[in-house]
Amino acid sequence: MAKHDELLEQGPHEAPEPETAEQRSKRVGWGSAGGAVAAGGLAAAKIGGFGKVILWLVLWHGITTGWRVAGWVGLALAAAGVATYLLVIRHREGRA
Repeated sequence: MAKHDELLEQGPHEAPEPETAEQRSKRVGWGSAGGAVAAGGLAAAKIGGFGKVILWLVLWHGITTGWRVAGWVGLALAAAGVATYLLVIRHREGRA
């Protein structure tokens, strides 16, 4: 009980600000990504056979959706590049 009394005598203290997720990611680095992979593997092991199939289907669809989105972004960038090139050519020829 003596420790509590000493703390009371010291008066109020200000608690430090909690660490944000971004600060923790910077501090920990790749360890957080490795932990996420390990946690996913552990969850897959606990789920069982059918759960593993569902997990792999979800991962597969996530990857293919990301690929499609990246494909559309690339297509949009290529179209913007062609349009910019054509505008520059027209402007140099004085047809703009």
